Amino acid sequence: MESRMDMINGSLGDKIIRYALPLAVTGVLQQLFNAADLAVVGQFSGKEAMAAVGGNAPVIGLLVNLFVGISLGSNVMIARSIGQKDNETITKTVHTSVVMALLGGALLAVLGEFLAPGVVDMLDVPGDVYSMAVKYLRIYLAGMPVIMLYNFEAAIFRSCGDTRTPLAALVISGILNVILNLFFVLGLGMDVDGVATATVISNLISSVILFAALVKTKQAIRVEPKKLRVHGDVLGEMLKIGVPAGVQGMIFSFANIIIQSAVNSLGTTVMAASSAAYNLEVFAYYIMNSFGQACTTFVGQNYGAGKGERCRKVLKLCLLQSLVSTAAASGLILLLSRWLLGIFNTDPEVIAVGQIRLAYIFFAYLFSFAQEGLSGYLRGFGVSFIPAACAVVGICGVRLAWIFTVFRQSPSFTTIMQVYPLSLGITAAVILAVTLVVKPSRKYIVPSER
Repeated sequence: MESRMDMINGSLGDKIIRYALPLAVTGVLQQLFNAADLAVVGQFSGKEAMAAVGGNAPVIGLLVNLFVGISLGSNVMIARSIGQKDNETITKTVHTSVVMALLGGALLAVLGEFLAPGVVDMLDVPGDVYSMAVKYLRIYLAGMPVIMLYNFEAAIFRSCGDTRTPLAALVISGILNVILNLFFVLGLGMDVDGVATATVISNLISSVILFAALVKTKQAIRVEPKKLRVHGDVLGEMLKIGVPAGVQGMIFSFANIIIQSAVNSLGTTVMAASSAAYNLEVFAYYIMNSFGQACTTFVGQNYGAGKGERCRKVLKLCLLQSLVSTAAASGLILLLSRWLLGIFNTDPEVIAVGQIRLAYIFFAYLFSFAQEGLSGYLRGFGVSFIPAACAVVGICGVRLAWIFTVFRQSPSFTTIMQVYPLSLGITAAVILAVTLVVKPSRKYIVPSER
């Protein structure tokens, strides 16, 4: 199942596609966990249960993004070390990553049990879905150790060019998730507790599969259980790269919580419609994001090998391929939007509101692809603070200001949606300008090319 890719030599365009495609499919399958949850409860438990599940997405993102950012630091360090042929650092990073995943997941699980009611209160969740939202969040967060473990394990495989192994694990667990959803909800009569339990079990299976693959691999990323511990020197560098990305994700999720609260204030129908549309739009997002992650890994390895010109070529190809692929996916979803939204809920009002969200979000993606690609490019050099700062100011700052000013004057769903293209357009322009000034392929390249 191993498929290490030579990112340092030979062609680039075909390799980027071969790397990004399984990564995009992996992201889609991960989202299908939640989409399957929504579809099952929407069809068999009603839009209230559907709203309870979907409304938790920003909260979950807020709690997990710090550790997902740290996993990005792991990816960059391993990729760079592969380029430098530094097997000792690879080994240290891999074992530190596994331990950090388990510790971070355990911390989130414990905090989740105590903080769930307060967090749901922050979201201004309607009373008719409050208890279900709390129940879903508690069960989901209880599974954080295995969810975090999968994310870190996947980052390890991707750092050496292997995106197929994480995909294979997720195909198995994704099928299991759908089966368990139907079993718990239809067979046992459960509602949100059933779909949350199914998601946790599915993530357990995918994390176990990847752990077994890491133990058996002959590559430098091999895990030896006896060597599992935190290496302080490696952890420091991981945090230096990963924490800014994680904090960016946390602030981004906080801004989304504020937006979700505004959406929730418009009623259960709008809340359910927004949740359904979100679970469609992210399919296009994961395609776009896969090229950003490809850019990070390809640049990281070539940076470690001292190949600055090849780093710049990676960026150009990733941006072009991302634009074409994301536009195609967005257009297809828009074309089939009525039917696709109906999978989640057949209420005509829910479908109509969902279509409004999709139109605005996909317009915003015309700017987002550049922001994702340029951020991935900078992080490949270990430059994590700059894209984080640009996103915090350009995306989060603009969205928060919009909700607290414009939305208060005109409280409608359309008003909320207008902030997405505005914030992403500003951010893309800022990060492009910063990248042109910084010129990381010249400033940060290792001495061997100078």
